[in-house]
Amino acid sequence: MYSIIVKTKLKPGTTDAFLAAMLPNAEASVRDEPGCHAFDVLQDKADPELFWLYEIYQDEAALADHKLTAHYKASRAVVTELIAEQSVTRAGVLAMNPSR
Repeated sequence: MYSIIVKTKLKPGTTDAFLAAMLPNAEASVRDEPGCHAFDVLQDKADPELFWLYEIYQDEAALADHKLTAHYKASRAVVTELIAEQSVTRAGVLAMNPSR
C-alpha cells in the first residue's frame, strides 16, 4: 500500500473555508473510492492553521485515480488559494490498523 502525508500551513483566517472543502473530500474519498483506505484530517493543537492529511491508497494508481474525482477537484478549487505552504511525504505502508 501507498501513503501520503500532506503538511499544510494555511493563510491566516482561512481554517473554516479549508475544513468546509476538505472534510467532504476526505469523507467521499473513503466512501466512494475502493482504492482509498484512509483519509484522515489532523489539526495541530498548538497551531490551528497547521494541518496534516494522512491518506492511504492501495497503490500509486489509486492515488492518481483520486486526483481525477469530482470531490478532489472541487476541494482543490477552494483550498489552493488558502494554502501558505505545503509539503508532501510519500511512504510505503508496512502495517495498518486491521479495523480499517
